[in-house]
Amino acid sequence: MHSRTARPVSDGKPIGAPSVERALDIFELLASSRVGLTLSDLSQSLGVPKSSVHYLLNTLQSRGYVNRNETSKRLLLGLKILTLSNAALRGIELRRHAAPHLRRLMEKSGLTVHLAVLEGDEAVLVDKVEPPGVARIATWVGKRMDLHCSAVGKAIMAYLPEEQVDRLAHDRGFTRYNENTLVARRRIVEEIDRIRKRGFAIEDEEGEIGFRCVGCPIFDREGRITAAVSVAGTTSQITSEKGARLSKHVKETAAAISQSIVVPEKPVQPIEPCAAHTGTRH
Repeated sequence: MHSRTARPVSDGKPIGAPSVERALDIFELLASSRVGLTLSDLSQSLGVPKSSVHYLLNTLQSRGYVNRNETSKRLLLGLKILTLSNAALRGIELRRHAAPHLRRLMEKSGLTVHLAVLEGDEAVLVDKVEPPGVARIATWVGKRMDLHCSAVGKAIMAYLPEEQVDRLAHDRGFTRYNENTLVARRRIVEEIDRIRKRGFAIEDEEGEIGFRCVGCPIFDREGRITAAVSVAGTTSQITSEKGARLSKHVKETAAAISQSIVVPEKPVQPIEPCAAHTGTRH
């Protein structure tokens, strides 16, 4: 029915968490079945007791990753899997469309450029372009950032439905990272109004002292907020004198990316995977 990959070993001992590997095995088994599998099917394929499989399934079902057909009692992948796969695919597609525009923005600004998408209640970096010969900013592809204290996050939050922002404030709250971080609901609303009026967001040492960022929203084919692009640098690199020029470049880039999503100019070439970096919030 399904052949599972042998677990990697080190010094004769398996590497990894058995429960996580079994959960992933369940996903792969269900994905390979067109009609779903029973508890007995899974137990037999995994070579583990039904009680152990049942324990894992309870968790996966409660989180929406697995569904059970009450008539046939067969198990199928849940819609939550689609949420994850769509987020991954959206990030890949967006990066392909955005790549040339991000590089041009980096060349014009001489600053680090970030591309982020909304995932849950956070902004997640899906691409980063760095200028040569400039000190690196400690961000990396996959870095998760709060919406209220990053330029990409604020640019996205400004165009979310009001009820979503209210839920964010109620359920998650706004963490204070330093004296510049906006945390009061009233000040967040005022900031959202400013971003909508001028079309771009500014993060002024709100996430990390010594750094500024300018970000703009990116919209999908239906005109919904889908991502944001930003330039990031030190306070000496992004000054009030340079702000107007930088915001103009970022707005033009965001508009170009939004347009390329709606009407691709030409077939998009595959891009190389981004290298991960360690260590700020922009």
